[in-house]
Amino acid sequence: MSRLAAIDCGTNSIRLLIADAQGGRLRDVHREMRIVRLGQGVDATGEFAPEAIARTRAALSDYAVLLKEHDVERVRMVATSAARDVANRDDFFAMTADVLGAVVPGAVAEVITGAEEAALSFDGAVGELDSESGPFVVVDLGGGSTEIVLGGQSVEASYSADIGCVRLTERCLHSDPPTAAEVAAAREVVRERLDAALAVVPVEKARTWVGLAGTMTTLSALAHKMTAYDAAAIHLSRVSGGDLLAVCEGLIGMTRAERAALPPMHEGRVDVIGGGAIVVEELARELRTRAGIDELTVSEHDILDGIVFSIAG
Repeated sequence: MSRLAAIDCGTNSIRLLIADAQGGRLRDVHREMRIVRLGQGVDATGEFAPEAIARTRAALSDYAVLLKEHDVERVRMVATSAARDVANRDDFFAMTADVLGAVVPGAVAEVITGAEEAALSFDGAVGELDSESGPFVVVDLGGGSTEIVLGGQSVEASYSADIGCVRLTERCLHSDPPTAAEVAAAREVVRERLDAALAVVPVEKARTWVGLAGTMTTLSALAHKMTAYDAAAIHLSRVSGGDLLAVCEGLIGMTRAERAALPPMHEGRVDVIGGGAIVVEELARELRTRAGIDELTVSEHDILDGIVFSIAG
């Protein structure tokens, strides 16, 4: 048995999984998420803000303490959408090398491509699903990008769309609540990106839609009227198309204060979940039309699990 760890640093959050790997299966030891908004302003400036790097460093330093406390043997840290194109990403990598290298010699972050992100997310998401429910379309909706992956036992096609809850919010949704014109502009951006994605990924072959990441899990919590966020209850929960669209439509029209008052809502998602809801709405309509899918299955297992599998060897 090996004690392994994965760190996923995205546009909005940084997440940690420490797990024991044995016989092709994982046993969670510790799983944690922090909202650090690394991608703050990146869409406009093309650079990481110093305060965003500082927030990420603080969270990663806490994670490094946990790696040491749990005697982790190997760790893999990946950075996704926000880190692919920024001009000052060397500052970010110097920070990760300094913090992680002090605990696991030689450990650094690595930027992965959209295709790699899609494959890791798929591997993490479908491990517990009945293969007879496939093919699956797995959607990992992040802060800066959305990965859409089709496959059964393995990936058949994937696309990383340049839309996410943070990027879409910063680009289009400026009012509180968003104006009708802002929402319409956001939908136009999403439809344009989805048209490109669905030209590559033949979702009409899919039988089951699996949603990953914080927007999806929060939508499930709201659809099931949870009074607090319950990861165990959310994992592999199902949301009908009608309930999903109703929750999304409600979030899009709410003020920030109204979203913040929702019991399962993480404070770090309050500002951006409206943008995520627009992406989900448009995806739901496309999947209903193209594949006849009218239900979302939500998984708490995602790219983190895929990353651990990738180093389990």
